[in-house]
Amino acid sequence: MLKENISLNQLAAVIIGFNLGSTLVVVMGLEAYEDAWITVLFSTLLGLIITMFYFSINELAPDKNLFEIVEFCMNRPIAIGFSFLYLIYFLYIACRVMRDFGELTSSFILPITPIEVTVFTLVLVIGYIIYLGIEVLGRTTEIFTPYSFIFLSLLIIFLFASGNLSVSKALPMLAKGINPIISGLFPYELNRPWGEMIVFTCIFPYLTNFKASKMVVGVTVTVSGLLLTLSTFIIIASLGSNVAVRSSFPLLSATRLISIANFIERIDALALFIITLGIIVKGSILLFAALKGLEYIFRLPYRYFIIPMTCIISMFSIFISLSYIDHIQEGLKAIPFLLHIPLQFFLPSFLMFMLLVKKFKKQNDKQSKSLN
Repeated sequence: MLKENISLNQLAAVIIGFNLGSTLVVVMGLEAYEDAWITVLFSTLLGLIITMFYFSINELAPDKNLFEIVEFCMNRPIAIGFSFLYLIYFLYIACRVMRDFGELTSSFILPITPIEVTVFTLVLVIGYIIYLGIEVLGRTTEIFTPYSFIFLSLLIIFLFASGNLSVSKALPMLAKGINPIISGLFPYELNRPWGEMIVFTCIFPYLTNFKASKMVVGVTVTVSGLLLTLSTFIIIASLGSNVAVRSSFPLLSATRLISIANFIERIDALALFIITLGIIVKGSILLFAALKGLEYIFRLPYRYFIIPMTCIISMFSIFISLSYIDHIQEGLKAIPFLLHIPLQFFLPSFLMFMLLVKKFKKQNDKQSKSLN
């Protein structure tokens, strides 16, 4: 089978969709109330640094994905253990993303439809996309991403035209100092979505032009961060910080405020399109990375594992928590410390150290041979 590739435009679209993804369902930085958008803006700067760190890992070991890099740094038996850990991690995040979408549709869009049906349908779509290949995901995302920009612009225009957008609701700035921003940043707002960008270490080897992709990655991460900042500001300026914090799905709550001449209203479909596209992209990337881990461990094409993995994600996205409140508390209290920080920062830092050691050792060997 021919090697799959994605272009730089497709990579940009995928990164934007991935970062918007479930982040627009559970909006970032609301712990800082009126300063939530400042928290997201600062997290974008740190997220850019984190993403460049992950990209540098691939630069030091080109044409290798995360699992192959682990073997390159250590040996296959140890790499198999780490690969199994990471593929379980990617599947777990995918389950959480699917649960986010299931709770959203069950609460706002399809209250009578069982959440199991919604989740299974979405996972079926994601599994089919990945079966067709990562290139198909790239082309699909490239086509639909411009609509997300258009619909987000329309939401802003409609909120302003309906008189529900007021900058005064986002004031005063820094009324409680910088402490709420710092406490909002660490660790949760760095883990999601920026720390989750580690999954792209399984995507970068498929780029058609890896050398020119660094600038594209940096610009796209910045753009997606600014979109998240803008979305958070819109939510605060329309709902107010107190209502936004209490709302389970703030973006859709803000969208439902729109009413122009009793004619343009109930345009939830615009926000839902943006969220759904992001969820599909994020779920697809996470599933693809997990499948590449299985491919590495068992040395079989990843398509062999698509059906069982989609079934596992469908089931565990429901079993993962008893309720939506339990689901959110688990993501806020336990997961950042037990999973995100070790797997997003500690182990990649160790890999970076090992890669640099190998690089310097290789350079010293070349210099010694040239002298001889």
